[in-house]
Amino acid sequence: MHTHRSLFGHACRAVALGFLVAGTVSLTQAQSTPSGFQAPLFVASAYASPFASLTSSSSSSSSSSSSSSDSNVDPAIASTHFDLSSAALDAAQPPPRRRYGNPNYSDSHSNSDGSPKWVFLVGGGFTLPTGGTHNYATPAWKIQVGGGRNFNKTVGVVLQFDYDRFGMQTSTLNSQLALYNTLCGEGGCGFNGLNGNIHDWSFSLDPTFTIPTEGSLGAYAVVGAGFYHKYTQFTTPTTGLCIDPYFGYEYQCTGDSPVDWYTSNAFGVNGGFGVTWKFSKFGNEKFYAEARYVFTDNSRKPYNGTTNFFPQASAPTTYIPVTFGLRF
Repeated sequence: MHTHRSLFGHACRAVALGFLVAGTVSLTQAQSTPSGFQAPLFVASAYASPFASLTSSSSSSSSSSSSSSDSNVDPAIASTHFDLSSAALDAAQPPPRRRYGNPNYSDSHSNSDGSPKWVFLVGGGFTLPTGGTHNYATPAWKIQVGGGRNFNKTVGVVLQFDYDRFGMQTSTLNSQLALYNTLCGEGGCGFNGLNGNIHDWSFSLDPTFTIPTEGSLGAYAVVGAGFYHKYTQFTTPTTGLCIDPYFGYEYQCTGDSPVDWYTSNAFGVNGGFGVTWKFSKFGNEKFYAEARYVFTDNSRKPYNGTTNFFPQASAPTTYIPVTFGLRF
């Protein structure tokens, strides 16, 4: 029995000694491992050399010497190379790219935002009398031309010429024919009939406000003011002899001879909306269609029985011109 206890004691001592030796070897290997450690590449060129100096100072072979080698690290170096605050990381980054504003296209033909400096327009359409004007005038046709300056993509101004023509209501022509025949006395004036027309020609300055849109379609609002000249004329069909200008022979022809006419000048205003359609994104040519309301402040002259037989010729005029054309 005593012999077995001795053998058991020796075996326990041998096992304990083996654990002690294995632990010592593991600790020694752990102490020598940092010599092969590579620095994490936060910024490789900035942190490679500090790790070399740190690893050379940590070559001790015991755990106690490991703590003493850590105390040999220069705090200034450690604070410089291991500061991971946002301010430090931002300072280590390359400078930001320079910011540039919107491109400037300004030259003799374009504004800084790329819009053309100059605009021209030509168009035609029809006229619609409104209000009191509708009581004696009928729809007819119009012509429009103009040119102006764009200050940017939104605001521009156009100097514009318009020729707006109207016909005469049949009831108005019949009333005037009866009046003229009465003035001519017994037997009348011998008129075969009576025709009439009115036209307003004007020069106006028209600011235009373009509504920003994408693509080929566009829209704009326009207002304006200017000088309006109203001309009213009555004619009668006349049959007579005409001479051919090329061969010189005579032939019977019919035409309109003026019977009575009136003029009236006034200040007028207009306003309306339009739409445009751009032919190409690489050009400035556009098709446009617009409708405006026009008011001319004519001064009405009363009927006097001697020189003014048609007071409506000097009455305020209102109408809606509808125009189609090209802007370029």
